Amino acid sequence: MINSILKFIFNFFFLFFSITLGAQDIIITGTITDNNNNPLPGVNVVVDAETYSGAVTDFDGNFIVKANEDATLIVSYVGFITQEVKLNGSKNLNIKMEEDLFGLEEVTVVAYGEQKKQSVIAAVTSVDPTELRVPTSNLTTSLAGRVAGLISYQRSGEPGRDNAEFFIRGVSTFGYARSPLILIDGIETTSTDLGRLQPDDIASFSIMKDATATALYGARGANGVIMVTTKEGKQGKVKLNIRYEKAYSAAAREVSIADPITYMRLHNEALATREPLSGRIYSLEKILISQDPNRNQMAYPTINWFDELLEDYTLNSRFNFNVSGGGKIARYYLAATVNTDNGNLKIEPQNNFNNNINFNRISLRSNVNINLTPTTEVAVRFNGNFDDYNGPLNGGEEIYKQAMQTNPVLYPKYYDPDANYFNTTHILFGNYGQFGDYLNPYANMVRGYKDESYNNVLATVELKQNLDFITKGLKARALVNTSRYSFYNLERKYNPFYYTLANYDFQSDVYSLIALNPNQGTEYLEYNEGAKVISNSVYFEGSLNYNRIIKEKHNISGMLVGILRELKYANNGNLQTSLPYRNIGLSGRFTYAFDSKYFAEFNFGLNGSERFAKSERFGFFPSFGFGWYVSNEPFMEKYEDIITKLKLKGTYGLVGNDQIGSAEDRFFYISQVNLNDGGMGSMFGEEFSNYINGVSIDRYANDQITWEKATMTNLGFELGLFGKIDIQADYFTEYRSNILMDRAQTPSTMGLQAAIRANVGEASSEGFEFTIDYKESFRNDLYISARANFSYATSEYEVYDELDFISAGLPWRSRIGLNLSQPYGYIAERLFIDDADIANSPLQTFGEYMPGDIKYKDINNDGIIDINDEVPIGYPTTPEIIYGFGISSSYKNIDLSFFFQGSARSSFFIDAYRTSPFIDTSGSAIGNNALLTAWANNYWSEDDRNLYAAWPRLSDQLIDNNNRNSTWWLRDGGFLRLKSIEIGYSFRTESFNKVKLDALRIYLSGTNLLTFSKFKIWDVEMGGNGLGYPIQKGVNFGINMNF
Repeated sequence: MINSILKFIFNFFFLFFSITLGAQDIIITGTITDNNNNPLPGVNVVVDAETYSGAVTDFDGNFIVKANEDATLIVSYVGFITQEVKLNGSKNLNIKMEEDLFGLEEVTVVAYGEQKKQSVIAAVTSVDPTELRVPTSNLTTSLAGRVAGLISYQRSGEPGRDNAEFFIRGVSTFGYARSPLILIDGIETTSTDLGRLQPDDIASFSIMKDATATALYGARGANGVIMVTTKEGKQGKVKLNIRYEKAYSAAAREVSIADPITYMRLHNEALATREPLSGRIYSLEKILISQDPNRNQMAYPTINWFDELLEDYTLNSRFNFNVSGGGKIARYYLAATVNTDNGNLKIEPQNNFNNNINFNRISLRSNVNINLTPTTEVAVRFNGNFDDYNGPLNGGEEIYKQAMQTNPVLYPKYYDPDANYFNTTHILFGNYGQFGDYLNPYANMVRGYKDESYNNVLATVELKQNLDFITKGLKARALVNTSRYSFYNLERKYNPFYYTLANYDFQSDVYSLIALNPNQGTEYLEYNEGAKVISNSVYFEGSLNYNRIIKEKHNISGMLVGILRELKYANNGNLQTSLPYRNIGLSGRFTYAFDSKYFAEFNFGLNGSERFAKSERFGFFPSFGFGWYVSNEPFMEKYEDIITKLKLKGTYGLVGNDQIGSAEDRFFYISQVNLNDGGMGSMFGEEFSNYINGVSIDRYANDQITWEKATMTNLGFELGLFGKIDIQADYFTEYRSNILMDRAQTPSTMGLQAAIRANVGEASSEGFEFTIDYKESFRNDLYISARANFSYATSEYEVYDELDFISAGLPWRSRIGLNLSQPYGYIAERLFIDDADIANSPLQTFGEYMPGDIKYKDINNDGIIDINDEVPIGYPTTPEIIYGFGISSSYKNIDLSFFFQGSARSSFFIDAYRTSPFIDTSGSAIGNNALLTAWANNYWSEDDRNLYAAWPRLSDQLIDNNNRNSTWWLRDGGFLRLKSIEIGYSFRTESFNKVKLDALRIYLSGTNLLTFSKFKIWDVEMGGNGLGYPIQKGVNFGINMNF
């Protein structure tokens, strides 16, 4: 199907493209250089719209266009002032471009519009979309370390499930919603929609971080805003861009498990060290025969389940094309993306279906701008994302976990048929025990598949009207958007037939099998219908904008914006979700600038939320800011060669958040009562033979619950040096109040069934961030740019409704003053030496323990280790520091770039339960955990009483004493990763003139190729989820063509 789609797309657009290139004009040649006469490659040269023609300069700064002899060329390049050059009959031009040192021509996308970069005083960071182009299909995974103020990390690498988590300036609330608002072309979307966005389609990418930047979004802006705008067509000739990539993908770091022979030996030891008289699990004969490479693998299996389940690598592909152009009346930008990401699960050849992960995504985009009149413009935007996921029934994450949960020596993944089952048409999956109730992850992986379909279609119409006829500088804008979302999944599966070894004759090397579940297995695929979600939304936005310069020095602007939004779900589970979700808001921005030196800005958001009672329904959130462009002062003229830019800025404001409860907590001012609760009923009648359901209360009405509020302060500066270095730095604080939480102490005499909640929580956060950019072109065709950024954000509880731990003499149990993601646990001093050591130590209340088990510190010196000895330990689980640095360079036709991402001041717990060897953690089936190599190489034993061994005394049962969050299992989550590296070669295009090829570039890139960390067991970025689907590393070959 995908091949057919690609063929249609290619044929249609190449036909369209060839038709539009038919006009003939006079040939104009030229060279474009900078002030130092260095040629500038990649400069856009557009002929006025009469001819729809244009070009891009090559690596020597040369261009060729067709134009009328009286036409005007529009010459534009990032970092330089745009020029209009009249031909006046000239056929050969030498154009020198002036650097835009002060960014006077640059604009920054801000809330509901744009501002000149020079006048922006809010904390807004813009990212060059080309920096987001890394060899991955998920845009969210490329953000970490690239944007100052964005705290980001990835916990899974499973295709379609690999979204990174990110927070703007860290986590500043312990309420329900902590993620930023995401807007694409002004429309609220999800992190999944952001992840599907193609970097080639992005015009601007901005992070809004302080109150002045986000106050206009009122109820939605407290956690920051990510604002993305997509490309629009430009006046000029038709341009076609094609990009194709083929990618190799594998686990960035694999979990290493001990070999089966070591597993059996240490499993025996685990039993003997706890129960010396219990005997062995595995006989010496089995261990010895299992080492013989010529043994019968069915009778003496030694399985590495990771090897049996997983391929070493997989191949993915990505295809994107876009076509743009237009004239004075209409401009268009059309794009399509087709991505295919595969998992690395093995496929069972005896099945007639694919059980591996296959994630296909098609994205279509159309942006059309039409000038209805010289003062009226209408934009019509369409975007559709269509995702199809095919994979194992329980997902790829579960396959990895089951590989860790399965005994490697009890049975093979399946048996070769014996004489009795030679003509069997189904697979003879291996199992153990009387009923086949052990875990066989291979059978679980190949027994069926799951189909999921996700479709999201958005259509937007935007009208812009110039109202200069009323007063100069006045504009109006109206926008209407509707979106349709649908999701469904289904399963097709069979029940495996399980077999075990009945007997084996060593001399004849013949075995026989016995069926364990002959009546439960099936040879056909059952169909199970899954979930269905359908929703639609309508959004309206109207605004008035005023911008005017008075007497050359006074620049004033104002804006008023009104919004309405409604969201409805079709398949509602209850009355609450059947009601439309509605929001209303009014926002405003007013700015004043004097002589391009002094700036002031006031913003506000007035928002209404249906979640609160009428008395609390509306919230007003103002902010203001001031800026001083010091470098524009006369006294700075003598330093202008050194200090090319210096701007000081400060903002203060209030932002709200109405997402303070789960979806079930929609209307806080209404009680939630179940009048037919079977768990609250009573029996009556003769011999109590009758039963009637009772009444339960899940939520008590509270009309005082209101907005969570964030008070934000930001101080910063922007500094430019020598026209080559740009530095931005900000210090910020935030105070959250009215955080919704459960009351800690409610008298039982009140007889309440549900928790009492109120806006009593408070938290604070602070931090700083900076970015340094360096760019320089050298005379020998060498160009270098470098960027580094650093973000630090921390937080703490200020008010938290909890028990009075201070009066109880347990101040360390109070959350006040601690980070919002601070882990708690016991302080592990070492392992117990011997029985005497245990007898002379405080009593640990977590079950039985022996020498070699973990010894904890008695914090309150009461002679007992219990919950009162838990203390804050380690760094927060959310990183406090994220940083990144990289270099991009080009020399003649070759370019090279790399980028490092780093994280620091974070901790995570190793899951002692999931990594405990030999125990059963699989749930409904018996498993026996695998043995990590790290534990096999360093554990406490009678022969090696290492009191600080990585693993305590072995056991084949869960030792509850050792299964505690403690410093023993706490690890440093810091790392430095080579996030991306790319080398490319751009061909000279003179030889391709016949096919109208403007640029051709091939490149080789890699992602996550190197990681430096103290932690070695699994990929450290995954934290405590290290036994899940690993983050992927990749090598990518690509080709990019511009026509």
